[in-house]
Amino acid sequence: MVALLVIGPEKLPKVARTVGALLGKAQRYVADVKAEVNRSMELDELKKMRESFEGAAREVENSIQTEAGALEAALTDSVDPPVFSREPQYPVYKRPQKNWRVKQGATPHWYKARTGVRTKALSGAARVARYRPR
Repeated sequence: MVALLVIGPEKLPKVARTVGALLGKAQRYVADVKAEVNRSMELDELKKMRESFEGAAREVENSIQTEAGALEAALTDSVDPPVFSREPQYPVYKRPQKNWRVKQGATPHWYKARTGVRTKALSGAARVARYRPR
């Protein structure tokens, strides 16, 4: 009622729209500030959690390294030292024996035998002697 009397009936709708828009902007600003504060709090919690995980991982790594060192020391004490001091023996390369005069085809013999492909050439006389009807 007071606003109707002070502002007047002509300007009241325009002033009400302006006040509503300003209140909406203020509410959005407050919501953004709340969201930013929540995000920063969650970020701090995540940082603390990450630090705790990294610390746990470091502890596990250190314990594994100490156990591995103790195990290695125990193994070196129980086994003769010359076993570890020897260099590994690798087999000596031996060139395969190849007959360079014989030309080999790309098709393997097992495939030729299975499919019935001739692998050796026969002369005409040998072919007649082999396939002559009896």
